[in-house]
Amino acid sequence: MTSSGDDVPVDAADTLDVASFSAARRDEAMATNQRRLLVFAGSRDAGIDAAFDVVRGADVPEDEVTFVTTREGFRFHRVEPRQASQLLGTTRTVVVLDAHDDFSANTLGRVAGTVDGGGLLVLLTPPLDEWVTRRDAFDERLAVPPFTTDDVTGRFRERLVSTLRDHPGVAIVDVDTGTVERDGAYRQGISFDAPHPSLPDDRRFPRQAYEDCLTADQSDALCALEALAEPGNAVVVEADRGRGKSSAAGLAAGSLAAEGRDVVVTAPGRRNAAEVFVRAERLLAKLDRLESGSADEFTLRSSRGGQVRYVPPTEAGSAVSIADALVVDEAAALPVRLLTSFLDAPSVAFCTTVRGYEGAGRGFAVRFRDRLGESDHDVTDVRLDDPIRYAAGDPVESWTFRALLLDARQPVAQLIADATPQNVDYRTLTPDDLLADEHLLREAFGLLVLAHYRTEPDDLARLLDAPNLTLRALTYDGRIVSVALLAREGNLDAETRRHMYDGGRIRGNMLPDVFTSQLRDEEAGVPVGYRVMRIATHHAVRSSGLGSHLLSEIRDEFDGDADYLGVGFGATPELLSFWRENDYSTVHLSTTRNDTSGEYSALMLQPLSPTGRRLHDRHAEWFVQRIGDVLGDALSDIDPDVVRAALAPVGEAGRRALARGGGGPGTDFEPALTDYEWRVVVGASYGPGLYTTAPGAFRRLGLAHLLDPDRASLSDREERLLVRKVLQTRPWSSVADELGFHSTAQCMRALGDAYEPLVDEYGNAVADAERERYT
Repeated sequence: MTSSGDDVPVDAADTLDVASFSAARRDEAMATNQRRLLVFAGSRDAGIDAAFDVVRGADVPEDEVTFVTTREGFRFHRVEPRQASQLLGTTRTVVVLDAHDDFSANTLGRVAGTVDGGGLLVLLTPPLDEWVTRRDAFDERLAVPPFTTDDVTGRFRERLVSTLRDHPGVAIVDVDTGTVERDGAYRQGISFDAPHPSLPDDRRFPRQAYEDCLTADQSDALCALEALAEPGNAVVVEADRGRGKSSAAGLAAGSLAAEGRDVVVTAPGRRNAAEVFVRAERLLAKLDRLESGSADEFTLRSSRGGQVRYVPPTEAGSAVSIADALVVDEAAALPVRLLTSFLDAPSVAFCTTVRGYEGAGRGFAVRFRDRLGESDHDVTDVRLDDPIRYAAGDPVESWTFRALLLDARQPVAQLIADATPQNVDYRTLTPDDLLADEHLLREAFGLLVLAHYRTEPDDLARLLDAPNLTLRALTYDGRIVSVALLAREGNLDAETRRHMYDGGRIRGNMLPDVFTSQLRDEEAGVPVGYRVMRIATHHAVRSSGLGSHLLSEIRDEFDGDADYLGVGFGATPELLSFWRENDYSTVHLSTTRNDTSGEYSALMLQPLSPTGRRLHDRHAEWFVQRIGDVLGDALSDIDPDVVRAALAPVGEAGRRALARGGGGPGTDFEPALTDYEWRVVVGASYGPGLYTTAPGAFRRLGLAHLLDPDRASLSDREERLLVRKVLQTRPWSSVADELGFHSTAQCMRALGDAYEPLVDEYGNAVADAERERYT
C-alpha cells in the first residue's frame, strides 16, 4: 500500500489534539512493528509540552521514555545530547530529541537506533524554515580559529529539513500554530512476520544458544560461528546496525566458554562490546555454567574453566597467543594494522557494521579482506539482513540512512575502471555543489568513509558547514574517482598562539597546535597551511597514480596562496613512503601511541612559500636533533621500518642538524664525529674495537645514513639492526632473536659489518688512515 494522507494540513483555527494525533501514529507503528518519526517545530517550550502529550497519547510507561536534551527538570529519564552514547545497547519506546540546543548528527544517529519497533522518535526543532539560520553549541565547535560562528553555514540542516519534508513515515507539526504540515501516515510493511529461527541438526553449540536467537539470520550466524571451536578458522559477520550481530557473537562466546574455552573479545571501546557480554552472561546463567561471583561487566568465567574477557584492541594481538578464540566487534572501526595482527589468533570472528554511525564495513571489505584471504585461515562469510528491533522497511531507519548518508556509496567500479591520471579532471567541490547534487554528495562522502576507519555523521555536517574545510576531487566522466578533504590551518593571532603555547587546545589546527604546545614554537601558528585530513581513491583504480596526481594538482593550486601543505596520520612504512614520494617530509613522530590504532603518529610538511620553508626547515632540524634520544626512550618500541621510512624524507634541513659546519642545500657533509670517535667506529667495524666504547658516535653516523637520500647500500636487515640496537638501544639478545641471528655474537659481528660501508661513505682522512691498518 502507498502512504495515505501524508500531506494533509489541519486548519490553524482547529485545536490540534497532540495526544490523539500521536496515538494514531503509535497504533500504526505497533501494527507494523516499525517506528514513526514525529517532528514538532516551533518554540522550545511548546515543543516540550507537545512531547509530554505524545507520551500521554502513546500510553507509554515512564520508564520506557528518554528525553535527550540540555534542559533539566523532567520526571522522565534524561540524557545530555553529548552523552547520547549512553543509550547504545538499550531500547526505548519513545525517545524525544531536543534539537534546539547542541544538536549534532552524531546524537541523531545514536538515538535513532535506540527506538524499539512500535515506538516513536520525537524530534523537537525550531521552526523549520528558521532552523537553517540558527546557531548553537555544535556550530561553535565547527567555528575553529580564526573563524567564528558567523562563518558557519546551515547546509546540513537545510538538507536535513528537506529529507524530513519528503520522506515517508515522518509527521511534521507546527506547534506554534497547531498546523500539521505532514501527518506521517504510512502503512507499508504491515506484514512483518520473519522466518522463525531453526535448530541445526548437527549443531555443536548448546540448544539454548539457538533458542535465544531472535531471527533466522541470527541463527545462521551462530551456526557459522561454531567454526571458532576449531583452530584455523575465521568468520566474517556483516550486518547493518540493529541486526543482532553482536548478540550472535555473544551467544557464540558464551557457548565456547561453556566448553571451557578462553575467548578474548575486543572492540574500539568497552561500550562497543557491551552487548556481547550481556548475551554471553545470560546464556551461561541459563546453562548453569556461570561461575558464582565471577561476572563483572567485562569478564565472565564459566564453571568449566572457560572465560570471556575484554582486551583493548592495542593489546588483543598479544593476548590471543594464550587464548582459544578472538571475537572482534565493530571491526570496521579499527585500522587494518590492528586487524592484521588479530590473524595470529587460533580462530577469529570479525563482526562489522556495513552501514552505521561508527566505522564502515566497506572500508573493512576493501582494505582488509585481501589480507584475510591470504592468511592461513579458512574464511566463512555470513550476513544478517533481518532487523531485530523492528520490521523490515522501517521508515525511520531508511530516513536515518538517507539523512546521515550512512548508505553513501562510491561509484560503481565498472563506470570508472578506465580512469587514469591522463584522462581525469581536477575539481573543486564546494558545499553548494554537493548540496545541489545528491549523487555527487553520496559519491564524495562514500569515498571519504573509506579514507578513515572511523567516520561519523558529524563528518557530514563538517563537510557541508565547517568554514575551514574544502574538498578537491578527480572525476572521470563526471564520476568521482579520488577525493581529498583539506583543513585550512594557521593565521592565528598573537593571543591565540600564546594560549596554545601555554597549553591551551585550539580546535581544527592540529599542526600548529602540536608545533606550538608540544614542540615549543610559538610562531608556528602564523603561516597559513592546508592539512590533508583524508584522501581516498576508488578501490577499482587504486595504485594507478591517481592519489599522487590529486596531490600534485592540489600543490599547484595552492602554491603561492598558502605557506605549506601538511598531513598527520598513524605511521606505517607504506604510508610514509607514499607521502615521501609526493614530496612531504617528516617533522615529528608522536611519543605516545594512538589508543585505538596503536600506531605512533607522523606529521609531515611540504613547504610552498619562503615562510613555509622556514617553518619546515626548523622543525625538520629539531626533529633530527631530538630523534636519536627519543628512539632510545619513548620510541624504543616503534617499528624499525617506520623509523627507516620516517627519517628518509626529512631532507636537507634535517641532515644539516648532523652536518659539521652546517652546509647549505645540496652540499656534502660529514657527520659530526671527532677524530677519536672515527677511530672507535673504524676499529669496531674493520678491527677489534667495541661498539660500546662510544655508542653516541655510532648513533650519529647511523642517523646520517638513514637521512641520506643517496644512502650507502645496506640490506633491510642491516638497517633494522642499526635502528634496533644503535638507535633504540635494545638488548643484544632481543635484537638477535627478532632479526633471526643464531647468537648475540653473530648479531654483534653483523653490526660491525653494517658500519663498514658507512665508514667508506662518510669517513674523513683520520677514518681512512685507521681503516688502512685493517685492510
